[in-house]
Amino acid sequence: MAIALHYAARSDVGLVRQENQDSGYAGPHLLVVADGMGGHAAGDVASSIAIGEMVSLDGETHGADDALDLLAETLRTANSELREAVRRQPELRGMGTTVTALLRTGNKIAVAHIGDSRAYLLRDRTLTQITHDHSFVQSLIDEGRITEAEAEGHPQRSLVTRVLTGQIEDEPDLAMREAHVGDRYLLCSDGLSGFVARDTIEEILLQVQPPGVTADRLVELAMRAGAPDNVTCIIGDIVDLDKDKPPSTAQEVVGAAAGRRISTTRAIAVTPAAKAAALSRNVRGTDVNDAGQEESSLAERGPRSGGWRWLKVLVLVVVVLAAVVGGGYAAYGWSQQQYYVGEVNGHVAIYKGVDQKVGPWKLSQVVDQSDILLRDLPDFYRGKLDATVSTASIEDARRLVTDLRVQAIQCQTTKAAGGTCGTSSP
Repeated sequence: MAIALHYAARSDVGLVRQENQDSGYAGPHLLVVADGMGGHAAGDVASSIAIGEMVSLDGETHGADDALDLLAETLRTANSELREAVRRQPELRGMGTTVTALLRTGNKIAVAHIGDSRAYLLRDRTLTQITHDHSFVQSLIDEGRITEAEAEGHPQRSLVTRVLTGQIEDEPDLAMREAHVGDRYLLCSDGLSGFVARDTIEEILLQVQPPGVTADRLVELAMRAGAPDNVTCIIGDIVDLDKDKPPSTAQEVVGAAAGRRISTTRAIAVTPAAKAAALSRNVRGTDVNDAGQEESSLAERGPRSGGWRWLKVLVLVVVVLAAVVGGGYAAYGWSQQQYYVGEVNGHVAIYKGVDQKVGPWKLSQVVDQSDILLRDLPDFYRGKLDATVSTASIEDARRLVTDLRVQAIQCQTTKAAGGTCGTSSP
């Protein structure tokens, strides 16, 4: 029996962020979601580099026996590209990206995963998460310190412990699965899974609408939930070519990677292999031609949920007015019950309040400066602390500082042995 993927990819910047650092790719053999991170350190560059390397796998030249090896090797190449990008542009230091990828070969699905983006499988009307989050909160669940229910609202749920950062030790989880006709796969960034309940996601997937309709609906639900993060999702259905209408083979590129342009004087690539090679060259910054360039872009399939533009503006106006006019004393009182971990004088510190200013007044103050030097932490954790990490209580803040102390000790030991520090799990 011949099978194929029927797929759709969607991405939206969300209601709060100014730029989309997510990237996604969907093709006849390959589905990939990459959630870039690093803020000013160009998470969009990181996710685009990962997608640019991965798309070369979207073809029929490999078999089931070597699919996992190809995924692992391609991710190592992408990781090397990240390291080289930082070497060329030191201001990118601290960037990283999650990668969750499915590679179909025959009736097999090879899975590669690093970070907290997710892959779900809907089979026989039951939804299963087939990837394991590499996150601080997941480590607490694994250790029995919190429950799954407590994790859903945990203030540190966005703190990842393993992503691609250019470090040698950034290794993905790998697995091989059987593909069954009727299977429905969902790949998504935490902009969806972190803000739309699992039961709701399952309900939408069970409606068996076409992949594009389903993906649009999931993005819409994330928007209704407030969508403070970028939202990217890919739907992939396993279909029987002998019974079902042949699906489209057009590639879909969304998010940050969709903004990359191809410069060429040759005819626009029309085969999957040619398009993949073109995108890969472009993301790595290779100049295809020196003169007389004609620019064409890889089309982003499906709507970019552009109708939300005015809603975003309206929401921002309402938020500003509420903060200025209606916040007042109650908002200040609330802020002084919050805690976060950040930096002061080169050390890790616990703050009471929120990392904001109202005019000349700062709404936070240091309540505990630790002996942990920021320079002793791996690059990724330093980047997180630059942006600050919110906690539910001062006890949670102290637990996080304890975990960071372990990271600092491990990093110092690694450097003393002549190694380099990447991102290791607490």
